[in-house]
Amino acid sequence: MTVQAMKQSLRQSIIAARQNLAAAERAAASRAITARLAALASYRNASTVLAYMSFGAEFETAAWVRQALQDNKQVLLPRVNRASKELDLYLVEDLQRDLAPGAWDIPEPVPERCRLAGSLHEVDFILLPGVAFTQDGARLGYGGGFYDKLIARMPHQPALVAAAFSMQLVTALPQEATDRKIEWLVTEHATIQCAAQH
Repeated sequence: MTVQAMKQSLRQSIIAARQNLAAAERAAASRAITARLAALASYRNASTVLAYMSFGAEFETAAWVRQALQDNKQVLLPRVNRASKELDLYLVEDLQRDLAPGAWDIPEPVPERCRLAGSLHEVDFILLPGVAFTQDGARLGYGGGFYDKLIARMPHQPALVAAAFSMQLVTALPQEATDRKIEWLVTEHATIQCAAQH
């Protein structure tokens, strides 16, 4: 089985298991994760954070994004650029006004209402989406490679953090050379410092 096939099989099983979590359980876990994220020193020290809007049965990010706005952080959200197959980052100030359903129905910044981020150098903290994670910082994304490409374009090393339900934690993941490891994994039960090597 190829690495890609192994990743796809794992993706399907974790996504299915995540969807089987009760809505109330997901909501409670999301609240606990939001509080843990807000307590991270790398978050508290950050001026500009890159977030994402959740979809499906993911950790619900909206409360954390609102918290970042209340904490006077500059909040960037990604928009899929279909031409370049990369993420464009926009400064968002109001989730109701600035977003509309985009690729895969995920809320994305509306370019007419938001300012394109001036420089990737501004980003201090990135909250990365993902399907599965290991204790040592390996991350299995959704297969588009958008975030690995984005991080590769950055001239510096922002804090790389992921938030997930504890059932998304696995013992091992197939990895490729382009896969970037995270520094922190936040679940509803723990804040895990991963052994990510840069």
